[in-house]
Amino acid sequence: MQPISFAAMQDHITRKERDISKLFSPIKLRDVTVRNRLFVSPMCQYSAEDGCPTNWHLVHLGSRASGGAGLVMTEAAAVSPEGRISPWDAGIWNDDQADAFRPITDFIRSEGATPAIQLAHAGRKASASQPWTGSKLLSEDEGGWQSVGPSDLPFSEDLSIPRPLTTDEIGELVVSWKSAAERSLVAGFDVIELHFAHGYLAHEFLSPISNSRDDEYGGTLENRARFPLEIARAVRDVWPDHLPLFVRISATEYVEGGWDIDDAVTFCGRLKDAGVDLIDASSGGNSPAQTLTPFTGYQVPFAAAIREQAKIATGAVGMITEAQQAEDILESGQADAIFMGRELLRNPYWPLYAAAELGDKVDYWPVQYQRAAVYPHG
Repeated sequence: MQPISFAAMQDHITRKERDISKLFSPIKLRDVTVRNRLFVSPMCQYSAEDGCPTNWHLVHLGSRASGGAGLVMTEAAAVSPEGRISPWDAGIWNDDQADAFRPITDFIRSEGATPAIQLAHAGRKASASQPWTGSKLLSEDEGGWQSVGPSDLPFSEDLSIPRPLTTDEIGELVVSWKSAAERSLVAGFDVIELHFAHGYLAHEFLSPISNSRDDEYGGTLENRARFPLEIARAVRDVWPDHLPLFVRISATEYVEGGWDIDDAVTFCGRLKDAGVDLIDASSGGNSPAQTLTPFTGYQVPFAAAIREQAKIATGAVGMITEAQQAEDILESGQADAIFMGRELLRNPYWPLYAAAELGDKVDYWPVQYQRAAVYPHG
């Protein structure tokens, strides 16, 4: 194991002492150096075929690499067919899917960015239609399937009652995550992120509002965290020691009696001990009763708290849309990287404009586009 040194990670050099902003400074995680700290968040496209990414994914992810992002992460790739949110989600439970990702990782790397994949299982939120058709529950006749979870507690009245997993099935799923990690290496990825957030299977085990088990996988925080930690350890065992491992968590559920930031800090400390290198700090998603009114940078304090208390690198995400805003988050030591989603859907080339705005002379512009390049003055 070569866990990242938190002390070495903390960079207090001021902008005056650097010739480039913190946002566009490289970050080294294990032996992988990412060219800047602007990471593309995983965003489901609901456009895969039998779990295989298509030309849409090549263009979608490739354009973010050409646009200057440091790390480009795929949408959630299911570790089993039943782990998809919808029948149109990507997966990496078989070799054909791994092969289909290879042209995408090759292109991302050719553009100077780092290819990353998020591994996931949708749990009780599975078997739904595409968002633009209403995200409704699909019957078996419509291509749907029986969802599973830690308990028989549905996410909402609109989705199915999940079938509780047996302990044997939990063990089999750990193997599925491990196999997905092995295929991710074959597919050419340099970074794996485990999706333990947003009310999907691992998060369902972590939370007392979705886990009512009375065995070794339920009850206390130690028991509820057992399955996610087994996944993290199994993936770390097969993921090469020189490559980093991320985890996305929901730092709070915004529900009384639910998972909260104190639980998250404790859990992240255990993830660090399991060989995880960075926490992608999101929130919510496990209950339609959550009380949340998002505002600019609303999740940044979670990244800051986890970074400070669990002593692990973090990524901030959520309504970060301005270059100086992102820079201030990094300069103030609240996070080590910025994950950006919807703003990069609006403009894949946002990083190139942000670099110019911050006064950074970076060589990210594709040579084919240099006649239209925007650079800082001076």
